[in-house]
Amino acid sequence: MTEQIFIGRGAADQHLSLKLANRHGLIAGATGTGKTVSLQILAEGFSEAGVPVFMADIKGDLSGMSQPGVETDFLEERARTIGLEDYHYTRYPVVFWDVFGEQGHPVRTTISEMGPILLSRQLGLNDTQEGVLTIAFRLADEDGLLLLDLKDLREMLVFMSENAKEISARYGNVTAASIGAIQRRLLTLETQGGDKFFGEPALKLQDLMRLTYDGRGQVNILAADMLVRAPQLYATFMLWLMSELFEELPEVGDPDKPKLVFFFDEAHLLFDDAPKHLVDRIAQVVKLIRSKGVGIYFVTQNPLDVPDEVLGQLGNRVQHALRAFTPRDQKAVRVAAETFRENPELNTRKVITELGVGEALTSTLGKKGVPGIVQRTLIRPPKSRLGPATPEERKAVIQASPVGTSYDMAVDRESAFEVLKVRRKQIEAERDAAEKAAQAEKERKAREKAEARMRPRTSRRQGATEAFIKSMVRQVGRTLGRELIRGILGSLKK
Repeated sequence: MTEQIFIGRGAADQHLSLKLANRHGLIAGATGTGKTVSLQILAEGFSEAGVPVFMADIKGDLSGMSQPGVETDFLEERARTIGLEDYHYTRYPVVFWDVFGEQGHPVRTTISEMGPILLSRQLGLNDTQEGVLTIAFRLADEDGLLLLDLKDLREMLVFMSENAKEISARYGNVTAASIGAIQRRLLTLETQGGDKFFGEPALKLQDLMRLTYDGRGQVNILAADMLVRAPQLYATFMLWLMSELFEELPEVGDPDKPKLVFFFDEAHLLFDDAPKHLVDRIAQVVKLIRSKGVGIYFVTQNPLDVPDEVLGQLGNRVQHALRAFTPRDQKAVRVAAETFRENPELNTRKVITELGVGEALTSTLGKKGVPGIVQRTLIRPPKSRLGPATPEERKAVIQASPVGTSYDMAVDRESAFEVLKVRRKQIEAERDAAEKAAQAEKERKAREKAEARMRPRTSRRQGATEAFIKSMVRQVGRTLGRELIRGILGSLKK
């Protein structure tokens, strides 16, 4: 079994050890210096070693891995220069994916699987708005409501708005302003195509980790030329996938080779304007995910794009040329040079600015995880095509895909949207019934009052005779009473 991947040749052959490939890595360099080719030859090496790969294709060039390379003079010359005797052209087992479902199988996840923290990052919410979104998830969990797509979340927010007073009493202040801000961000996300990302069937990780009948690892290529135009969606998707791998895969310790290698191109999009707690979370995932057998390789123009707490965990390095036109560029050159294990025969800082296209400074982990001495290296030529596949070739690959049509048709089962719609209709029906009952009672009382006014009244006025008789009776009573009292008193005096 192959135990290492050949990268290229310098003063000595440069290899990446498969056993240490889950210690992560960095591919860096200015535009046009050969980063994409380095990514491609590493992906080829992992696939040949039986390691599945996932990577985003920002420019469309990586789709050419689905086709055999085309014989060209400069590729043949590079192979001879580095002594690559068995150089030949071949295609690799590629599966195309696309969040928008246009250039590959649709990639979906549910709102619940994304969670409030990542979704808040994607929507650019502040702390208060993130708190309201977290309450929405909590309410859905307590009520057994499924949050699968954007319309589920929107309906949940409407429910919260209608019951804000009761919800605020239990969970804290829920304001109309915060709910409105979240709803506006969801609308923006939907117009960018985010509604296609949320839903079912959700992506199953095992469909990214397939091997072919001859033992090669599947090369999963995400069409990202459109996705990268919505940088928050792209960064959140890649972070979500990395988090899913961390959460779902079992612990395997230090395997002989990775279970999956994950290439994160345009890595600066992940960290730009990211809050400190999110950067800390990423650093934690990067540190711990290697025990799940996953290697993460960040691809970026400038090593300064990657925070120190993450950069320090990237043991395998391929550094292409950097330019030193600005103070920031000069700092990047200095940082890149200082992170390599020094080579007494090489002025690393000077060489970084002199590297040609297809050259790189390389340093990979050796025995016991010790970084190798930095070497100036000619990167080997790829075996698959340099450049994109044609639309017809892409279509043929998709039609022959091992995942078939499992993801091609969206499924919309009963979830929060449908349940809350029914509940709202029931509440409205009960409210209408109560209003009708109250109106009927009001009308009944009005009728009774009107009927009482219409009944004939009995006069309480006394006639002259009746009044005279009553007066005489009272007068006689008073006279008899006085005579009786006098008689009693008089008897006492005797």
